[in-house]
Amino acid sequence: MMGPAHSLSGAAAWLGVGAAAAAAGHPMPWPVLAVGALICAGAALAPDLDHKAATISRAFGPVSRTLCEVVDKLSYAVYKATRMQGDPRRSGGHRTLTHTWLWAVLVGAGASALAITGGRWAVLAILFVHMVLAVEGLLWRAARVSSDILVWLLGATSAWILADILHKPGNGSDWLFTAPGQEYLWLGLPIVLGAIVHDIGDALTVSGCPILWPIPVGRKRWYPVGPPKPMRFRAGSWVELKVLMPVFMLLGGIGCLGALGVI
Repeated sequence: MMGPAHSLSGAAAWLGVGAAAAAAGHPMPWPVLAVGALICAGAALAPDLDHKAATISRAFGPVSRTLCEVVDKLSYAVYKATRMQGDPRRSGGHRTLTHTWLWAVLVGAGASALAITGGRWAVLAILFVHMVLAVEGLLWRAARVSSDILVWLLGATSAWILADILHKPGNGSDWLFTAPGQEYLWLGLPIVLGAIVHDIGDALTVSGCPILWPIPVGRKRWYPVGPPKPMRFRAGSWVELKVLMPVFMLLGGIGCLGALGVI
């Protein structure tokens, strides 16, 4: 899928989690609901860091472009080292390592560890990166005609304001994890969810997605998970733009109302 659909699906997924958490007796304070949805929207772009034309690879200028090259080479090396007889030969690392459940869990766990050990500046860094990506994904038409500096300023301002709101007592810094020293441990959850939702979205497209790696399926370790081929679509097609994106917006709205206790 393309960036806007990925981001919308990520935001909708977190709002759905908010509704489920409320139903289970662990309602999210509204700042957690809002910040989590934005982080998840940004994190839903992150697996494409292995592709030089992806939104995330261009979002932070030379830094993200360089990181993209490193991740692509790393992904390709892991693919070559672990492929089985049934896995095809490839010339690059796109839709390999970063499109797996294991990568999602490791990145989310790393973000949680950074948040609880690095203090306020670590939380700000996590928020800044994902706010910029959320702007790029959710407001992609506006972001495309704006300068990178304006998008970065919006991301930095949003991160600073949201960090201050979350830090106030009762606003959710200790949501779900309440033991001393576990503030912001939950920040890794929307990151994991965003990456998984991205992978599921890509699995619906023609190429499928190796979400299950490193678990082998038959003679393939990089099995491209997906529905039957007649049910798949091409990225950027009318199915994505005219069907899935409106559905994501509708589901996100319902999830938000459920999370806030309106329905």
